[in-house]
Amino acid sequence: MQSKLTRMIRRFVVGTNVFIAGAILGYAQEAQPLRLIQAIPLPNVHGYIDHMDADVEGKRLFVPTVDNGSLEVVDLTNGRVIRSIPGFKTPAGASYVPELNKLFVTSKGDGMVRVFRGDTLDLIDSIKLELGPNRVMYDPVTKFLYVGYGGRDAGFEYGRIGVIDAQSHKLLGDMIFETNRPGEILLDRAARRILISESYADRIDVFDARDLQLLLTWSSRGRLPVDMGFDPIRHRLFVGTRQPPEMTVYDSDSGQEVVSLPTVETMDGVDYDARNKRVYVSGGLGLETGVYVYQQIDADHYELIGKVPIRGGAGTSHWVPGLNRYFVAAPTYEKQDAAILVFEPQP
Repeated sequence: MQSKLTRMIRRFVVGTNVFIAGAILGYAQEAQPLRLIQAIPLPNVHGYIDHMDADVEGKRLFVPTVDNGSLEVVDLTNGRVIRSIPGFKTPAGASYVPELNKLFVTSKGDGMVRVFRGDTLDLIDSIKLELGPNRVMYDPVTKFLYVGYGGRDAGFEYGRIGVIDAQSHKLLGDMIFETNRPGEILLDRAARRILISESYADRIDVFDARDLQLLLTWSSRGRLPVDMGFDPIRHRLFVGTRQPPEMTVYDSDSGQEVVSLPTVETMDGVDYDARNKRVYVSGGLGLETGVYVYQQIDADHYELIGKVPIRGGAGTSHWVPGLNRYFVAAPTYEKQDAAILVFEPQP
């Protein structure tokens, strides 16, 4: 017969196995530039997870779950999902705008941009576009929202970036692209420029944010430049390509290539951490999974300082400077349930 002490110990171990596993993994990564501090479960979430955004003051993370057709709202303080908003058809991107108290969520499958009240998450409006809305970016100066859509999802050979007034929710016009729906959309606030990756054209375009005229374009070093990060101080654009898997640094003013380094297969996220002067590239769909971390020595020199392991199938990432946290979306994989992996940069 088991002693009372033995039964208590067994119950304690079983009840805290997730915490212990996380602690052990965290200990094993102490020498890495990123330390896993938490894995927040996403109950009943299956399939791919797309582009996230965060509410820094409210410590919430907005997570579009593509196959689930829902937006999961994560309480980062308590480490749990506090709300699941259903009814989306292939949700793909989120943009939280605290100054307007609004949350914008795109869904590719029905061509919608839905507008929610930021604090209560009540639906207040819907903006109808063509099929394919994906990446979304907000400009606080103009209070415009830029949404990539169209292309193959809509049955066209060209894509668009819709310019939406974030206050009135009106579509003001479109920027037309020769190829499929644009990929990453970034804003150079100081220079008032919009940086766009044309993933299927293998090029980078730079537009004037005031008149939306094309200023500069250049071919990417590799194929499928899916994601990008940006250092506005040093005028450096970090572009991840899948064929071959590389992280290439460009001068964002001229398009000149500075340096290119190998990166993780099927990369799905590129983020620049200005505080620690690092570039994070995540990928989890290939034979190799992980986050490649590059240290920025100066504007022209970079060093790979770590390959941080993540789950297979993970990849979409989001760096939040205001929280000093790096989030990686991990869908269900083999016997592991979906989760948000929370990393903290290490010195």
